[in-house]
Amino acid sequence: MEDLQSIWLMGPTASGKTGLALELARRLPIELISVDSALVYRDMDIGTAKPDAATLCEFPHHLVNILDPAQAYSAARFRLDALAAMREIHARGKIPLLVGGTMLYYRALQDGLADLPVSSPEVREAIQAEAAVQGWAAMHAQLALVDPLIAARLHPNDPQRVGRALEVWRMTGVPMSVWQARGREQAAPDVGRVLKLALLPPRELLRERIAERFELMLRTGLLDEVQALRARGDLQADMPSMRAVGYRQVWEFLDGAHTYERMVELGVTATRGLAKRQMTWLRSERDICDVTACLDHADGVARLVTALEAWLTGMEFALC
Repeated sequence: MEDLQSIWLMGPTASGKTGLALELARRLPIELISVDSALVYRDMDIGTAKPDAATLCEFPHHLVNILDPAQAYSAARFRLDALAAMREIHARGKIPLLVGGTMLYYRALQDGLADLPVSSPEVREAIQAEAAVQGWAAMHAQLALVDPLIAARLHPNDPQRVGRALEVWRMTGVPMSVWQARGREQAAPDVGRVLKLALLPPRELLRERIAERFELMLRTGLLDEVQALRARGDLQADMPSMRAVGYRQVWEFLDGAHTYERMVELGVTATRGLAKRQMTWLRSERDICDVTACLDHADGVARLVTALEAWLTGMEFALC
């Protein structure tokens, strides 16, 4: 895929990625591919900050609304879906613009994925039983002893990924970080030529935006949205879709676990924690162009478009 070109627009939650992506789509021959583990789900619109129906009609997003919330999605499936969409877009003579904040998906697309061992129900259940007694912080500490590289990337309160990393270690005696390194060595360089852009707002501004956006979600019907999902009867709080930031906290509130005020506090805190992890990942990522300052100019988007046009034609360019 040496002739394939794509632009990746990354950034933490609430950084303005979608707005910028839409502005670029108005001015360049691009199609949008969502890189978001929650936007794949139908009927999860408010809490995911999904573009509204009119916007999706005007600017279709690949990999949005492709799954029912009862289904699971993975980085491996994203990689296959994204590569297929990129090829289709390229065949139409357009440029794929990948936009979103699920950093694991970008890594999977860029570096490939290790052929990890198939999950063992027995080992997984044993880990979950231990966690029920010791807590996930203790399980994370166990992981740090056997696989410090993976443990450093994971939050202690991420039972799905901490549990999976421990499961791989216990099944094989090989740390997941080693499996992933093997995957990168074997990965085919099939993403073509990539320009990575990032929006990295100042910390305090981002914190304010997150609080304001969560409050807006609640005012515009997030409680009703989660209540409707619960009313289906086939969804559980521990499913990947319902573990999404915001949904988990509202689900617990509807269970009576928190007051409304505490739910808001937990939802904002969890979203800020997600943003912090995203920022940490972005700062360590190679070859990223921070375009935040572009938007400080009245003609910032126009300058960015000019730079992207130059990049697409192989010419020298300067970002704002």
